Amino acid sequence: MTQFLSSGLYAVTPDERYTPRLVSQVHAAVVGGAVLIQYRNKAASTDLRREQILALLPVCHAGGADLIVNDDVELAIELEADGVHVGRDDAPDSLVAVRKALGPNRILGVSCYNEVSLAETAAAVGADYLAIGSMFVSNTKPAAVKASLELVAEVHRRFGLPVAAIGGITLENAPSVIAAGADLIAVITDLFNAADIQLQAQNYTALFTKPSTKPAGAIPS
Repeated sequence: MTQFLSSGLYAVTPDERYTPRLVSQVHAAVVGGAVLIQYRNKAASTDLRREQILALLPVCHAGGADLIVNDDVELAIELEADGVHVGRDDAPDSLVAVRKALGPNRILGVSCYNEVSLAETAAAVGADYLAIGSMFVSNTKPAAVKASLELVAEVHRRFGLPVAAIGGITLENAPSVIAAGADLIAVITDLFNAADIQLQAQNYTALFTKPSTKPAGAIPS
């Protein structure tokens, strides 16, 4: 596992069945500056997910990015991925078990949606980052609950962990989310549907090199 970079572009993969294409897309995102890649393919079989994770790991590590697996703790550990992202269906006891299974050297990210109570629980069991969203209307999850910029700021302030904002984020609205306190910007569509993924990733990365406009008490990048 590389050192967890807790500020920057967090690229979440699309449902892509053709592994060489997915590898090419992720390579472009990493070269463009993505610090975290979340492998997420809800339509893939276990065999395809195994194939794709194994193909993506060296690409991510060569570029200094960590590879996070969506939901599948056992597969992430088996393939020595850098961490896991889990969601609403994981009760506090389950989160404790996930944290224990991952050990101290793998990343645990938890979706907290628009609920401070979920963020509090995740922080208490040892999450490494807290995901908030959907921030805006999302093509991936159009019916997702909405989260406010004020919630991003509150979670950032209260729990002292990196906050990953997700859901409908574009280059145009990302600065407002970063200004509210988001440390990581999780992007799917606006990154991987871009004509030039590497350039789009560079554009997102540049947002984090500008003078900080985060609220007082924000986590240093």
